[in-house]
Amino acid sequence: MPVHRSGTAQTSRRRLAAAGALLSSLALLLALPGAASGADVPERGTARMGQGVIAHDGPQAGSPARAAAAAQTEGVDVSGHQGNVAWSTLWNSGVKWAYVKATEGTYYKNEYFAQQYNGSYNVGMIRGSYHFATPDTTSGAAQANYFVDNGGGWSRDGKTLPGVLDIEWNPYGAQCYGKTQAAMVAWIRDFVNTYKARTGRDAVIYTATSWWKDCTGNNAGFGTTNPLWVARYAAAVGELPAGWGFYTMWQYTSSGPTVGDHDHFNGALDRVQALANG
Repeated sequence: MPVHRSGTAQTSRRRLAAAGALLSSLALLLALPGAASGADVPERGTARMGQGVIAHDGPQAGSPARAAAAAQTEGVDVSGHQGNVAWSTLWNSGVKWAYVKATEGTYYKNEYFAQQYNGSYNVGMIRGSYHFATPDTTSGAAQANYFVDNGGGWSRDGKTLPGVLDIEWNPYGAQCYGKTQAAMVAWIRDFVNTYKARTGRDAVIYTATSWWKDCTGNNAGFGTTNPLWVARYAAAVGELPAGWGFYTMWQYTSSGPTVGDHDHFNGALDRVQALANG
């Protein structure tokens, strides 16, 4: 005789099937590049230079040899993450230049900017400021103007370095901010052109080679105008993004003393001064 299933059993089976489909969709979403759970996404404004390097390029793999570092000038980069910085300690350890996060997007200004920017200057360092880019929130021009208006300007005083565009992995979502490679290149161009129009200086571009390849298609169009600050936590700087034959600055660790993020300027102190003077 035919067996008749109850409506309750059929409903339970449908619910189980729907739950299985939902779990499969969630697993696929979490597997997508750049996807993150709500608990993993930091608060807007807290991003800092090099935040994504270890997660995407791997942990620290050695440190630059002393012989190679002899013709380099030590620097640091800081953000609100460090709070009030012990600049005298850094100066006495041999650090001679610094970059300070000024802004992010068009919605955040570093609350410790004055202590960090003025404090580094007051101990004798040559210093500048940087902007953490969020290309998914506003245009390159809007962010360049916000940066210049909130600490990212430049003056020919011999102690102020040109501003930096920090363009790297998105800590808040998809690593390329939802942009195609062509759209990302256009956004960067919009930023650096606006910065040049406002200050008379070409902005430094901070990035990592792997991000640049993924998100700009390894575009070679900025190397003749914009100095390169490359991120690579290793004993050697390795491959550079297309268009640059050499780096101007190299962020080589996030595990330095006093302040974690340490950098080499590719040259002696007089070359740092030359960049500041324009």
